[in-house]
Amino acid sequence: MPETSKMISDYFPGLTDTQCRQFDALDALYRDWNAKINVISRKDIDHLYAHHVLHSLGIAKVINFRPGTTIMDVGTGGGFPGIPLAILFPECRFHLVDSIGKKIKVATAVAEAIELENVTAVHRNVMEEKEKFDFVVSRAVMNLSELVKLVSKNVHRKGRNALPNGVICLKGGDLHEELRPFKHKSETWDLGDFFKDEFFQTKKVAYVAL
Repeated sequence: MPETSKMISDYFPGLTDTQCRQFDALDALYRDWNAKINVISRKDIDHLYAHHVLHSLGIAKVINFRPGTTIMDVGTGGGFPGIPLAILFPECRFHLVDSIGKKIKVATAVAEAIELENVTAVHRNVMEEKEKFDFVVSRAVMNLSELVKLVSKNVHRKGRNALPNGVICLKGGDLHEELRPFKHKSETWDLGDFFKDEFFQTKKVAYVAL
């Protein structure tokens, strides 16, 4: 039996009716699209809420984006972490980027279906992206040094949040080597400290200030 979005409200109380409806709608939407375009592994679709939606929202456990914050999601795939974060932060703007067109097609369709008005999605290599944002987020897309090199041009220097502007990534395993070049301007958090599911025991949020 598939999970439900109740898992989300357990960790993020105070969701509006609209947010609950949007989170609830994700299960059917991703199942339908995944049957046509494989963006989530077949064995993982029954764990959509824990492994994808809640995992994406791990970022919201380390920063509460202030209204007006702009965020670019690099290598978004089918819309993670961008779409769950856009539901949670309706007063922020999210720009989803992926170099694979069919994945952006899924992310766009899901955002439109749940009437997310704070999301844009483009089929583009991030090297070609010229706009500037407060934060860049991603989910284990590439080595942090490579990502920082690619996106530092896209990050505003003037901040408006508790954390200075920068890159926030969802990663797994030992990040010691990846973070070595940024030791004075980086931080990590263990998602196992926030979420009970065993899946999160090796998962982390990594942040680099730019």
